[in-house]
Amino acid sequence: MENIFSKLRNLDAYPKVNEDFYSRTLSGGIITLVSSLAILFLFFSEFRLYLHTVTETKLLVDTSRGETLRINFDVTFPAIPCTLLSIDAMDISGEQHLDIKHDIIKKRINAHGDVIESRPDGIGAPKIERPLQRHGGRLEHHETYCGSCFGAEQCKREGFFQRIKDEDGEGCNIHGSLEVNRVAGNFHFAPGKSLHHTNIFLDDLLAFQKDSYNISHRINGLSFGEYFPGVVNPLDGAQWIHETSNGMYQYFIKVVPTIYTDIRGRTVHSNQYSVTKHFKNLEFIHPNSHPGVFFFYDFSPIKVTFKEEHISFLHFITNICAVIGGIFTVAGIIDSFIYHGQRKMKKKMEIGKFR
Repeated sequence: MENIFSKLRNLDAYPKVNEDFYSRTLSGGIITLVSSLAILFLFFSEFRLYLHTVTETKLLVDTSRGETLRINFDVTFPAIPCTLLSIDAMDISGEQHLDIKHDIIKKRINAHGDVIESRPDGIGAPKIERPLQRHGGRLEHHETYCGSCFGAEQCKREGFFQRIKDEDGEGCNIHGSLEVNRVAGNFHFAPGKSLHHTNIFLDDLLAFQKDSYNISHRINGLSFGEYFPGVVNPLDGAQWIHETSNGMYQYFIKVVPTIYTDIRGRTVHSNQYSVTKHFKNLEFIHPNSHPGVFFFYDFSPIKVTFKEEHISFLHFITNICAVIGGIFTVAGIIDSFIYHGQRKMKKKMEIGKFR
């Protein structure tokens, strides 16, 4: 056993020096104090980083196919009544949704932005007691002949224009969501409604009511999918009031699929986007073009992933050891340089070579 202990003592890389041979200096004490404070400061800095989460970012190729996307929006039109506004959506696959009413809430607002009435879209149309007939008369209660479809259309148009007249001077806040295919497409807000069963657009008839429409608007919120912490959507709070407000407001949006995983493992599938704005005055474009706010979106082939995670405990211990060992090593080099420099200067002064 003595031989084993002797061999272990020979492996000691830290030989001890008797305290009687220690030489303590003022410079060494100052360096020790400064290095200890530096170690303490860096230790708490590393400990704070260990307690906080860090976000790892990766770029991947988006291979998802056949999925749908929910678009959330909140837009205010201060000069167009709710009855006049409709929402249409279409994509490059050929799928179209005209005059969308599901999951849409419209709020009538006055000139000061106060809400007058809030209701789901498609509710509140006036009831037609006596529909028009093809001969121009009205259907009495005891009559069973409905007449042509043109009479029903004419009655719908009259009711539509009557509501516009009643709400003239009001604005509209419209918010809700759309579920669309995950392919390039567009959706837009425009004055007028589409009559699906006759393929006639009511916006063709609006010229009889007004010459132009103030399509100025404010985008209170626009998101593709769920929100995740730290995301800043460039169109949130965007306000666009053009000198010539009767035109086509166009937003060209590049959507970047994003997956966010928090420290608890909860995953949020969302999207970030960039946007370019453009305005077309109706006086200088095709006469059949209609005013409105158009959002054209396309998807990036690259997907971004954000993952929150803690620094591992082993990484924390490694950093602490590096801090302590590094500072002590540097402090020892500085102390040795000062100590030996002072000794050489002292010897030269003793023999008179240094004055």
